[in-house]
Amino acid sequence: MYKINTDLVRRLIKKQFPQWADLPVNPVEKGGYDNFTFHLGDEMSVRLPRDEGHAPQVEKEAHWLPKLRPHLSLPIPVPLAKGKPDEDYPFFWSVNRWIEGETLRHDNISDINEFAVELSMFIKELQRIDASNGPAGGEHNYFRGCPLTVYNDWTLSALETLGGLVDKDKCLKIWHQATASEWTKKPVWIHGDIAPGNLLVKNGKLSSVIDFGIMAVGDPAIELTMAWTFFDDNSRKVFLQSTGLDIETENRARGWALWKALITYAGEDKESVSVREAKKVIDVLLSE
Repeated sequence: MYKINTDLVRRLIKKQFPQWADLPVNPVEKGGYDNFTFHLGDEMSVRLPRDEGHAPQVEKEAHWLPKLRPHLSLPIPVPLAKGKPDEDYPFFWSVNRWIEGETLRHDNISDINEFAVELSMFIKELQRIDASNGPAGGEHNYFRGCPLTVYNDWTLSALETLGGLVDKDKCLKIWHQATASEWTKKPVWIHGDIAPGNLLVKNGKLSSVIDFGIMAVGDPAIELTMAWTFFDDNSRKVFLQSTGLDIETENRARGWALWKALITYAGEDKESVSVREAKKVIDVLLSE
């Protein structure tokens, strides 16, 4: 069984890209969940999918990111090379240009309302790109961009598991509103995981968006979930207004945020950081 670490990356680089064999390899502190990420020298990164379920992301990014990049104002990852499966590691993997920046936190942005507008501008730029031949959402990206009803049973089961830990009636009201509509316009490009870990900041401003592994074309509701997972009451309004999507799309976005929070709360250690964050999101949603 392979173990993803610096030794593995060094072996893969030496065998498949010997021109970079002398460069140092170091793990990235916050390398994401879907992929393990490593520094390669000062100007490159190496990303290896953690398992078979995440493996298709490499080829999707290699194909589509060069096509999306010219249409976006912010830097996004640039694939430089695609590694092949071998006896040490069974999946395709990638070498990308390193992008400088700090992972988004509340304390490293200059103004949260301005940041809300900056993020909405990126989302709108992405949606304006021709999506006619893009990959439709589905199992490959955990159904981001698809009708939210795909997760109906999972959501209702989480509510039953949680019992009196949440206000079931209020949660059901949000969920029913979310699943009462579908995106009826043309599919648009979605990043699929607009979250602090995939947003980089420099000098207090949004400087880059990374990790497009679950991108697709479809319903953009999933792109709005940071309204409830990151922004405060005022900046949430700024973000939603600036993004300019209709109220039904906002309702579906609430459903996406609620689904993730409920399954996390129901399925993980109640003392964990992720559960504490999930409870905060539920509280925000129920207090609107």
